[in-house]
Parts: sequence; C-alpha cells; structure tokens
Amino acid sequence: MEEEIGHETERLKLRQWLPDDYVHFSELSADPEVMEYFPGILSESESSSFVKKTESLISKNGWGFWAVELKSTQQFIGFVGLHNPEAKLPFTPCTEVGWRLSKKYWGNGYATEAANASLQYAFQTLTIENVFSFTSINNNRSTAVMERLGMVNQMQNFQHPAIPKGHTLREHVLYKISKESWLKNNAL
Repeated sequence: MEEEIGHETERLKLRQWLPDDYVHFSELSADPEVMEYFPGILSESESSSFVKKTESLISKNGWGFWAVELKSTQQFIGFVGLHNPEAKLPFTPCTEVGWRLSKKYWGNGYATEAANASLQYAFQTLTIENVFSFTSINNNRSTAVMERLGMVNQMQNFQHPAIPKGHTLREHVLYKISKESWLKNNAL
C-alpha cells in the first residue's frame, strides 16, 4: 500500500508516515532553528497530533504532507507534500505545497526535489490548476525554494489568522505556480 500513497525521486522517497517517524519528527519540531518561522516549537504531544492528523489525511486522500526519507539510508528527514489549508485565508480554498526538514539536511536541494515531485503529483495526477505556498515574509530559505520551483510571488502579502496580532511572523508572503507554468518549466 505504501507505493500507492507515495512516490520517489532520484534521492528521496515520499511515503506514508511510519511509527519510527514520530520520534524523529518530534525532535525536528522541537528544534528552535527549524521552527524559527513558526510561533513556537512543538511539544512531543503537539508533534504526535500533527503526525496523526497528517497520516490520517494521506490514508483518506492518498496524498498529503508525506514523510520523506533518504533512499540511500532510509533515514527520515522531514516532510514535504500537498495540503488543503483549513485556515480561512484570502486565497482559500486552495492546495499548498509545503515542507519541513531537519536542519542537518538543509542545503542539499532535498526540499526543492521533493516539492517538485509533489507539484508533479498535483498537476499530473490530481489535475489541480494552481498550487500555492506561503510563509513568513522573513523566511528567505523557504522563499528561495519557492522561486527554485518556478513559483511566483503574488505580491499579495497577508496577515495569517493563526498567528497572534502584533507577532513578527504574522505577515506572510504568497507564491503560486500554475499547471501550465510548471509543465513549461519541466518539459523534457
């Protein structure tokens, strides 16, 4: 069943979450540097709740924020995938592409590689027309990934309702890529 709800890239496997992933994700989500652009780190309980919900959505839909592992070592490195945000945002309903990787795996192109595979799934399997991504305006690492994916800044910054008013992370930047643009960028 794992093959039905995940896929592979040259170096990575995007798959359903496994029991061993919980502890690794909890460690990742407790790292202040990884969580720098979130309101705070996650407790072990909050981390487990996130994984359970994510795992359930993948089981239900066949896609979601997949667990990502290195094919060469089978090591869990974080998550990358697609999600339909529940928060009422100026552009919802929509599908977003998102990621969170352990910092020891940053700088290797893994987020871009896995996110591009997720976009392929969105556009070719789910036949979605547009995919969005958003983050705090200060998160230059994530916006760089968005730009490497060919996503375009919509110049429609917004105040994220899940972040308290006055918080430095409340203002978010919005990026988007269309199916047409992705296909053009990824033509062989």
